Amino acid sequence: MKIAIVSGKAEGPTKLNSFDNALLDAGIGNVNLIKVSSMLEKNTEIMKLPKLSPGSMINCVLSCISSEEKGDLISAAVAIAIGDNLGCVVENSNINKNLEEIREESVNMVKYMMEVRGETIHELIIEEVNHVVENIGTVVASVVYLNEDTGSERNGY
Repeated sequence: MKIAIVSGKAEGPTKLNSFDNALLDAGIGNVNLIKVSSMLEKNTEIMKLPKLSPGSMINCVLSCISSEEKGDLISAAVAIAIGDNLGCVVENSNINKNLEEIREESVNMVKYMMEVRGETIHELIIEEVNHVVENIGTVVASVVYLNEDTGSERNGY
């Protein structure tokens, strides 16, 4: 199994437009996203996001949040843990919450998921994005499930 971890942030004239712009910023705005639950295979490889074919159907775990309140701090995160037999992904988002608290919550949730499955974590990755709203803003963080025929360039994680 191959995945890419991406995030984006943007403003727009409406919540829908700011969401669409944030997806574009993350590199996943021209595809159809299918939200899936949070399980990974044991030998999951983290890749750089390849060029995706416009209109294709792409499975993902997606964390997102929008706000129309100027000055709000919006945050989205995904946490990925990979063990011997499987991996887990959690999503987390909030408005005006301490950034360290969002990170800590994400880590605690994914550690718990692995613990109840009797898994030891060998790799733990957090992707988070934050944005101070100017007008109407959205942030997204996502784990994108890639087909086996995508490129093999590592994403530095």
